[in-house]
Amino acid sequence: MSESLIELGMVATVLSLALAIVCIVTSIASATTNRPIFAQVARQALLANFVLVSLGCFTVIWSFVQNDFSVAYVAQNSNTRLPLIYRITALWGAHEGSLLLWLWFLTLFSALVVLIHSSTHARSMPYVMATLGGVQVGFQVLILFLSSPFTELIPAPLEGRELNPLLQDPGLIIHPPMLYLGYVGFVVPFAFAISALIRGSVGAEWVLATRRWTLFAWFALTSGIMLGGYWAYYELGWGGYWAWDPVENASLMPWLTGTALLHSIMAQESRNLFRGWNAFLAITTFALSLLGTFLVRSGVLTSVHAFAVDPTRGAYLLFFLGTVTLGGFGLLIMRADALRSNARLDGALSREATLLFNNLFLVVAAATVFFGTLYPLVAEVIAGERITVAAPYFNKAVLPIMVAIVWLMAIGPVVPWRKTNIARLRRLMFVPVCVAALFLALGMLVGIYTALPLFALAGIGCVLASIAVDIWRSTQARVAITGESWVRGLTSLALWNRRRYGGFIVHLGVVAVVFGILASGLFQETKTLALAPGERFEIGGYTLEFNGLEQAEGPNWAARQANVRTFIGSDEVEQMQPQRRNYPKGQMTTTESAIRSTLGGDLYVVLGDELGNGRASLRAYFIPLVGWIWAGWFIIIFGSLFALSQGRAQMVPARVGPEVAKAATP
Repeated sequence: MSESLIELGMVATVLSLALAIVCIVTSIASATTNRPIFAQVARQALLANFVLVSLGCFTVIWSFVQNDFSVAYVAQNSNTRLPLIYRITALWGAHEGSLLLWLWFLTLFSALVVLIHSSTHARSMPYVMATLGGVQVGFQVLILFLSSPFTELIPAPLEGRELNPLLQDPGLIIHPPMLYLGYVGFVVPFAFAISALIRGSVGAEWVLATRRWTLFAWFALTSGIMLGGYWAYYELGWGGYWAWDPVENASLMPWLTGTALLHSIMAQESRNLFRGWNAFLAITTFALSLLGTFLVRSGVLTSVHAFAVDPTRGAYLLFFLGTVTLGGFGLLIMRADALRSNARLDGALSREATLLFNNLFLVVAAATVFFGTLYPLVAEVIAGERITVAAPYFNKAVLPIMVAIVWLMAIGPVVPWRKTNIARLRRLMFVPVCVAALFLALGMLVGIYTALPLFALAGIGCVLASIAVDIWRSTQARVAITGESWVRGLTSLALWNRRRYGGFIVHLGVVAVVFGILASGLFQETKTLALAPGERFEIGGYTLEFNGLEQAEGPNWAARQANVRTFIGSDEVEQMQPQRRNYPKGQMTTTESAIRSTLGGDLYVVLGDELGNGRASLRAYFIPLVGWIWAGWFIIIFGSLFALSQGRAQMVPARVGPEVAKAATP
């Protein structure tokens, strides 16, 4: 029965390929003949594809659950000792299944697009559906002919291999799907941008249609990146969360250009500016999302994250990426005349100008990461030399740009649209600049004397003050007109303009993340010691006592575990048990750190090698205020969801009047 089930998944996926081709053909026919029946067929094909690919995913997951080792993908990535939750999530544990998950998200977004936008954007939909169908075909061909999770083994082995032990972790249950959700989400603005370019209708319509899609994709990608950082922090045992690893960089690049797109579309909505920028950013962001898939899945770059590589598929992935990129940019060049707008920047001191600078800095940062990530590959192909571009390059080249972006976060929301003058800008920025100077002085008082961290800290102060000043001005204007209390006035403003205030909350989250990165990086303590049972050492205000090693076991692993008593003064506060786990089936060892988290920072202990006679190597870190990074992520989640809760329609209550609306939107 299981064999017929996996064969059913294969048939369903083959049918989805056929329907994707039908979608492309009928969408083009609808656009050229203007006959609604063709568009209706295309819509039904995309809806049916979601059902078919869902069936395909279910058959693979069920094969894992049933330990059906007649399926090659199951035999390679599971065994009877693997816990059920990891048998289910093994779907995205290697190359074939992760691409199937990618396709499932793609069909989900495609189905939602046709359900939501078919009636509101009837003229755009044929080209949107053709684009979505084309991307589906690209992944379906890859899955069915080059990387199939439906391949059967005859005869079937009695036992399977091991899922990569690094993936046997709760963080990896949600990290890859969230990352893919972000990657695939950018297909929607890409499809609408392609439709607008083909039609020559590059006004604000496609931007308005995709604003919330873009925000959702950005939110998902941000969450995926943060989850990956947290997983690396507690699982890999090196006390860090970002190493400028090639696959980390692959997710950062579309995040940077997606952030630029998210900000840039505001100028097109309000002033019909940056039409070319927005089309460029929509194409670039999706192309970089595909590049991320290419880097992880082709095997051309090594990475601790590249757990599902297969170099034999690299050529096809490169061809697919090239087709999307060249096709998108070719259309962009062909429509260069239509992308020109009569709207112009009215002055350098305007919100539009800060958005333009924001775009430039983010795109330059993405290009810098792109160059540093791919240069070793190009150098090896051309010159035959193995070159490593490591963290020092990225820290020196990218971090100054990111600090500049923090300062733009402080200036952009405060500066009015169109233009202002230096005198008014001085008034608007007086308090934020004073607070920035205060933060600068505080940084020097606590021992920070390096220019870049000081400017980053001053930028944090400036952002906080500019948000506070803007909220105070808007609320004061509303209270003066309506007579409401401050709490009621602020609440009403935030609920009326959730996009703006959600953006403020997101900025606060970003500031918290930046502060956590600064504090944890500048003031971290590290000690590596060889200890005998009963010996003690101090770090970060704690006293740690090593009390020997013991054996521990799990469902499919065995571990050596250290017992470490932790004291503050004479009071014992916790017993920490870092481990080194061995997975016999996969012949792999992993590190399981022990972490004590407080508001002041994390005590982080890692077990090293056993040294004989009960002695062992221990590495301990005290990482101050690192929790601000994860707290900032939760603030970003709340702000994103708050902004997403508001649609295009934005109505000012009649009793409030235009004066408050003007005050609330400088």
